[in-house]
Amino acid sequence: MRFSHKILTLALAFSVGTAMAQQKNDDAPKEIAGLRAVGSPSNPKVQMNWSRYHDLKQMEQFYKDLQKAYPNLVKYESIGKSYEGRDIFVLTVTDFKEGDAKRKPAMWIDGNIHANELQGSEISMYTAWYLAENYHAVPFIKELLKDKVFYIAPTINPDSREYFIYEPNTMHSSRTGRRPFDNDGDGLVAEDLYDDLDKDGQIVMMRRKSKTGRYKIDPDNPNRMIMAKAGEVGEYELLGYEGIDNDGDGLVNEDITGTYDPNRDWGWNWQPNYVQGGALYYPGTLPETQAVKKFIYDHPNIAGAQSYHNYGGMILRGPGAADDERFYSRKDVGVYDAIGNVGSKMLPGYNYIVINSGLYTVFGGEIDFLALTRGIFTFSNELMTNYKLFNNKGEEGLRQSDEYYEFDKLLMFGDAYVPWKEYDHPQFGKIEIGGAKKNYTRNHPGFLLMEDAHRNAAFTIYHAYHMPKLEVLDTEVKSLGGNLYEVTASIWNSRIIPTHSDHDVRHKIERPNHIRLEGAQVIAGMRVMNADFNETREQRFKPEQIEVPTIEGTTAVKVKWIVKGNPSSAKIIVDSPKGGYLEHSLKANNKS
Repeated sequence: MRFSHKILTLALAFSVGTAMAQQKNDDAPKEIAGLRAVGSPSNPKVQMNWSRYHDLKQMEQFYKDLQKAYPNLVKYESIGKSYEGRDIFVLTVTDFKEGDAKRKPAMWIDGNIHANELQGSEISMYTAWYLAENYHAVPFIKELLKDKVFYIAPTINPDSREYFIYEPNTMHSSRTGRRPFDNDGDGLVAEDLYDDLDKDGQIVMMRRKSKTGRYKIDPDNPNRMIMAKAGEVGEYELLGYEGIDNDGDGLVNEDITGTYDPNRDWGWNWQPNYVQGGALYYPGTLPETQAVKKFIYDHPNIAGAQSYHNYGGMILRGPGAADDERFYSRKDVGVYDAIGNVGSKMLPGYNYIVINSGLYTVFGGEIDFLALTRGIFTFSNELMTNYKLFNNKGEEGLRQSDEYYEFDKLLMFGDAYVPWKEYDHPQFGKIEIGGAKKNYTRNHPGFLLMEDAHRNAAFTIYHAYHMPKLEVLDTEVKSLGGNLYEVTASIWNSRIIPTHSDHDVRHKIERPNHIRLEGAQVIAGMRVMNADFNETREQRFKPEQIEVPTIEGTTAVKVKWIVKGNPSSAKIIVDSPKGGYLEHSLKANNKS
């Protein structure tokens, strides 16, 4: 038995080794011992820990490592500089050996426009990593990168991302950028910032014992403050976030850096600050916005877009303002619904919502710039939700904050909160400081991050898959006599998203699709509107190049040319800004 066992072991080892040696592509990662979990790369060339948050140095190293490991799939570049002079990087992920990357339908992904919303960067990077690492293992991914290109900007607010990670902040700061302003109108700039009283890197809450206080310590959780019941004596008053009055004006933390909102700085329905809080002087005031806008305008092949935010578990589409509803036609909403409703299945606890009606009004937001200025089908996901804590919609009578305390006690073992401690405050006297850490509640705990990263990446991949895919079908050449020939062809879009949104077509944002016949003397060109009744629409100018405003999802258009001479060596060119570029050699099938 032992001898037989050894023989079997050697045979298995030989067969596995032989199979590995016979891999067709030398660039493919070699299989390692153990059992690969389906859906994950077996032996990634770039080792990453997706249960943590990375700083800018680590992020750039990741870009370098991924490009080095997969030079035919990944390239990264700086598209501009931030206010403080940091690079804004974009990863381009596609199969560079297959076609011109700039002519493939493109998916734009960005994150971290609000600096405290860290997950967007991690999920954006995870998407690039997953695509590259699974190119050789998953045929679907290989085919996707052959057809499509991803432009991924993990952070479009690098200054404040670094500031949030390395400087004292609350979970709600720093949402803004780093451009300083005189927020309290005293002629000084950013002179009353948050003060980390105990130097632990966290800005938490201050409380003080008071006979008239309305709060008391929760007997079941010493980290938690609860309201005293009606008629019950409280023990503490809450004094706000940790800080002191640095400028002697009787206020604490009232002149922090920024306070503007980088997601109110875009070009569609922008409103000044007195209408839309957080707006600056004009659309594109910020260099970060300008850099992204320039890249978007320079890449008309972008057909889909995804921006990552937090918090709330939402898949958002525009418009941000109710008066822009008129720009979302029934056709376009049908496309959004088809993708968004699938997303709500892929992301448990996330709801598909319209921004202005389901959340709040936004003027000058990035999502409307992409969707309405550029005609790009765009979603914005609000990452993390209390549903993920216990996989339910919330216990009856239990508030969201209660769930976070319970989650910390049962699964974080107290790591999510700073225990209360005494401190001698220069203005308030003896106080205590404590509360939730800056990377809790809004940002995922580590072990929840990777699952949500994959689910959100899969949603954007699903979106990208349904960007236009055009094919030339049913070509026919028929002799008309007198050395004249009729050439017909159908152009089929096999995916959900049209080559041009209805909004794009109505407002002529991007040029039409061009369907050309090259290598033949074209006498007339036309679009076939109804083949059964021979109804056509003539292309009066440049008949060899027929203009088609859009090719709807899962729909075909038919075109026809009358040419002089046998067109056996001609070819059909489909040239679509967002639908891609393809050539089809014409194999003449002459019919009398």
